[in-house]
Amino acid sequence: MKRNKRSSLSGKAVLICCLAFLMVPAGFALAAPNKPFPQHTTYTSGSIKPSHVTQTTMDDAVKSKWDSWKSAYLKPAGTGKYYVKYDSSGATVSEAHGYGMLLTVLMAGYDSSAQTYFNGLYKYYTEHPSDNNPYLMAWKQNSSFQNVEGADSATDGDMDIAYSLLLADKQWGSSGTVNYLQAAKNIINAIMQNDVNQTQWTLRLGDWATDGSYATATRPSDFMLNHLKAFQQATGDTRWTKVIDKTYSIINSIYTNYSASTGLLPDFVVYSGGAYKPAPADFLEDTTDGSYAYNSCRTPWRITTDYLMTGDNRALNQLNQMNSWIKGKVNSNPGAVKDGYKLNGSVIGSYNSGAFFAPFGVSAMTSSSNQTWLNSVWTYTAGSSSEGYYEDSIKLFSLLVMSGNWWTY
Repeated sequence: MKRNKRSSLSGKAVLICCLAFLMVPAGFALAAPNKPFPQHTTYTSGSIKPSHVTQTTMDDAVKSKWDSWKSAYLKPAGTGKYYVKYDSSGATVSEAHGYGMLLTVLMAGYDSSAQTYFNGLYKYYTEHPSDNNPYLMAWKQNSSFQNVEGADSATDGDMDIAYSLLLADKQWGSSGTVNYLQAAKNIINAIMQNDVNQTQWTLRLGDWATDGSYATATRPSDFMLNHLKAFQQATGDTRWTKVIDKTYSIINSIYTNYSASTGLLPDFVVYSGGAYKPAPADFLEDTTDGSYAYNSCRTPWRITTDYLMTGDNRALNQLNQMNSWIKGKVNSNPGAVKDGYKLNGSVIGSYNSGAFFAPFGVSAMTSSSNQTWLNSVWTYTAGSSSEGYYEDSIKLFSLLVMSGNWWTY
């Protein structure tokens, strides 16, 4: 359940900000991509990619998954606008919107309509601001594109939207009808203002999480460290270093004290008694809030991506322990991965979800000792059937990284 706790700007301030923010030209001029797919990025020294298939085969698998994803989930939302269809009702959430903006900018070059889609997604984002800061996105809309369940933000959606705008600046430049770089800086500064606890220097759950135990809680699936480093680079705001350092500190604290045998991180982390701990059951969403479940299943992809791009090894011990544990747990068979584990490694899930098995392929890229496992996860993910928006999105992102086609600001 989404808790709707918020602190609002004054009505006048919101109106002024929104008017300035929403003055987006009706037509969008298109530009040739500077970093067209495929990119074949060189990742940090010592990391690996699948070795049993050719680069062309990997690129083609990403293209195929993108074509399927676009057909199923990227939909028009009125004139010149697009959104990502989150469920069968036609609703969407800012998390999905961030995924759509990232994917369209990364697939430019292969998809000739990528910038049209991106600009349409951008326009939709501008028309659904949070009540707390107009540069952040209201977290959920129904099939009629009306905000529901509180017009406040979710940090992961805000972060992916911001990062996608930085990538759009590199992909198409910012001298056209949309100044991507300025738009990125606007939302990055808003994330610092409203999505960061500037006492603890932790990422909040959203701009609404300012009271009680929610004010100091954080969500490991939001630990997008490469995003945070790009935010600092783009803005010159050194406060991002504090957020980066605290994020690594929490990863290692949870690993050392609660998951030393598995390296798993929980869906939510709370601050209690002067320490960060797995959240209790039903803290925010489910009985599994303190377990490795449908939020934290993304951490092997999110955290490892920063290591691959920057070589920052502060989470490498946790990742390597997780790699060793999962290989042993499933006997190196990705088809045996289940959709939920306690931090001690005991199984709580029953379904073989792509949201769980695919990210383990990304984390396997840290060491040549994982080569056979990585090859198996690649083949299993590339050949998997459609499961739904969430699983299909995570599988596509995982294939992008595994194939060497992720790039950074």
